[in-house]
Amino acid sequence: MFRPLVRINQQQLLSRTVNFSKRGVSSTPAITEIINRWNTLSPEEQSNITKKVDELQKQDWQRLSLEEKKAAYYISFGNYGPREFYESRRSGKVTAGVTGLLIISGGFFYLTKKAVTEHPKTLNKEWEEATNERMLQQKANPITGISSEGYKGKGFVVSD
Repeated sequence: MFRPLVRINQQQLLSRTVNFSKRGVSSTPAITEIINRWNTLSPEEQSNITKKVDELQKQDWQRLSLEEKKAAYYISFGNYGPREFYESRRSGKVTAGVTGLLIISGGFFYLTKKAVTEHPKTLNKEWEEATNERMLQQKANPITGISSEGYKGKGFVVSD
């Protein structure tokens, strides 16, 4: 009873497979090897091929040949135009410029530190201890800081 149905389904499956294998080569010769030829084509030819590929993509994707799929992918995401790899010849200049700016800024920092001989009045131990007392009076940072229960740190004292 089911044997004839199975044979019909097998025949349909084989005929579909045969149809797909007949389409192994791209139906439009302009699409073959598109990756190698794309940059040499005129803008009009590129536009025509793009339109053809757009029409092919509206069909069932399982019926597209490998070349047509590759062409569709290349046209959508390929390395041409603004996505083309650009080897910058300015990378050496940029590296030299950044290095030069770092050296200049380091030298400026060194000269500034060298020129100032006296320290600010807030960088002595008495001032830092007074800051500790003031923060205790204001109950600053009561959870983990100087005003917390059982605090054993130095607080704001960092000078020796």
